[in-house]
Amino acid sequence: MAKSAKSKLEEISIRGLGVIDSSNIEFHDGLTVLTGETGAGKTMVLTALGLVLGNKSDSDLVRLGAERATVTGRFSIDKNLAQIIEENGGSVESDCAIITRTVSAQGKSRVLIGGALTSASFVADLGLQLVEIHQQSSSLRLTKANTVRELVDSFGRVSTDKYQELFSQFNELTRRVTELKAQLARRDSEIGELKAFAQAFAEVKPLPGEIELIENEISKLGSVEEINQILVNGLNNIENDEISAINSLLQTKKDLEKLRDKDLSLDLIIDKYVENTLNLQETMGDIASYLSKLEADPKRFDYLQNRKSAINSLIKKYGKGSDKTQAYDQLILDGQSAQMRIDDLSGGEERIAQIQKQLSELFNLMRNEAAQISKSREAAAEKLALAVTNEIRALSMPNGSLSIKLNSKDSSNTSNFQSYGLDELEILFCSHQGGKELPLNKVASGGELSRIMLGIEVVIADSQNIGSYIFDEVDAGVGGKAAIEIGRRLSQLAQKAQVIVITHLAQVAVWADHHLVVKKNESGSVTQSDVVAVSENERRVEIARMLSGQESSETAQQHAAELLQVVRESMIS
Repeated sequence: MAKSAKSKLEEISIRGLGVIDSSNIEFHDGLTVLTGETGAGKTMVLTALGLVLGNKSDSDLVRLGAERATVTGRFSIDKNLAQIIEENGGSVESDCAIITRTVSAQGKSRVLIGGALTSASFVADLGLQLVEIHQQSSSLRLTKANTVRELVDSFGRVSTDKYQELFSQFNELTRRVTELKAQLARRDSEIGELKAFAQAFAEVKPLPGEIELIENEISKLGSVEEINQILVNGLNNIENDEISAINSLLQTKKDLEKLRDKDLSLDLIIDKYVENTLNLQETMGDIASYLSKLEADPKRFDYLQNRKSAINSLIKKYGKGSDKTQAYDQLILDGQSAQMRIDDLSGGEERIAQIQKQLSELFNLMRNEAAQISKSREAAAEKLALAVTNEIRALSMPNGSLSIKLNSKDSSNTSNFQSYGLDELEILFCSHQGGKELPLNKVASGGELSRIMLGIEVVIADSQNIGSYIFDEVDAGVGGKAAIEIGRRLSQLAQKAQVIVITHLAQVAVWADHHLVVKKNESGSVTQSDVVAVSENERRVEIARMLSGQESSETAQQHAAELLQVVRESMIS
């Protein structure tokens, strides 16, 4: 089966955000670097992307004097993401999702996907599948057991689906045993209550969603005369023989057709008019069809009123909670499980014994599956650690070593089982030869953490569905040869996914396939024309500025040209 195309960021449009007045930035495949002087607005581009991906908004982000900040991101996506968006009310066009976030000066925020209103939380969940953003603080996630476990499972393609199903079944049976033991103490009264409920439920036989359908039909039948009068009047207003609006529209359509092929732009307007006219005719037909079927039905109306009353009485007596819809849904579930609960209670200790036997069988299956997962994780962790060690040694840590320690809890204790299995994983690291490997948070500096995270991303890129990686200050705390190697690894990662890097180091920027520069104008703000994709000569000048702070320096420009040439030759070889 062919692997689906990964998502990627195609464009971001920024209006009225911080120091940025107006900017449209296009992104492409490969490695893109974003450079510029401190305070020019590089990080604000990352802030804009964060807003698009559901980060918390703040009125302080709105540019001084602007009514609102507006950020729009366009992402190419696969069919699975498109389906998720459409199922949640969003709109997708040409395999692209357009996400817009507005923040008013008063702090009010709105999020839209394809023009349809959605929530920041939904976009945040979606963003996890669109883009992975790495800032220096992001590397701290490597010290978290959940993050390490997810990395190992993804790299080793370790599936926990079967285990999670068994784990869920085991927990459900455990809950039933606990409830049943508690209920046995009041068995007789409980059975009596359940039988009364089951009988009342059987008499009414409510169906899922029925109450909404009944209320809608009652509303319709109770308003037949009003509906009929308004719709007939509406049809008469449009199709009146003396002053027929539809005939006037059709006559105008004929007149407009005579102007076809006079002007392409006018043809588009004519097409739109014709389409709207046809839609109106179709709508009038729908109304007429609806009217032909509309009739009063007193018997049906009385039946529905009585049916609604019976269901409401059932909800009032047996419903749980103050929310009527939730109470009705729970009532249906309770009614469907009532007989099973009666059987559980009637069986007493014998029923508990049966369930506990099932529990024992399930536990053995779950324990065996957990053991298999642990074995697969151990093999994947060893392979991942070796590959990452090779990467970090190439990132100017020649004596660095990394391992992933797996601790499996006692499988004889049911309380040790979690939704992911029995394993806790931890990354251990040592930066020098002969040293002891210790947890990352005890031995790794910020710069080392950034390089370890980069090494991991390069290794696991093939096993990830993420199509865009964004790095901010991945080169923090490094320079010289280490920076060159970071650039090289970013370039390698960009062969497998789109990579966007905000950097201050020329040694990283020279590896870019695309180079964007953010500049300040005289007033200190950033405008649309100040975020530009630079030419080869302009790029050499920018690299020179990054090297020496003096873009006009001939020596710096020669050094920049030499760096660029070294990278070109390295990539060819």
